[in-house]
Amino acid sequence: MTKILLSQPVLHPMAKLQRQVQSLVDSKMLKPTDRLWKIALLYGDEWSHWKKELEEFEFTMQDPISDLLMVESWEEDNL
Repeated sequence: MTKILLSQPVLHPMAKLQRQVQSLVDSKMLKPTDRLWKIALLYGDEWSHWKKELEEFEFTMQDPISDLLMVESWEEDNL
């Protein structure tokens, strides 16, 4: 008997970060007008990884969080 697995699309790591940050905004821990560097205060040791990822997508740490939340696609060939 063969099992059929319904595969869900794999979410880009940046989309996961975006969802987590949106949740922080929804819970009022962050504001959309806060700068991206404020995420560092919440991510601690993981921040260096996320900072590098954000910079690869041409974000600066002075950009508002709202810029991160507006991204619709994280496909790397769209850079």
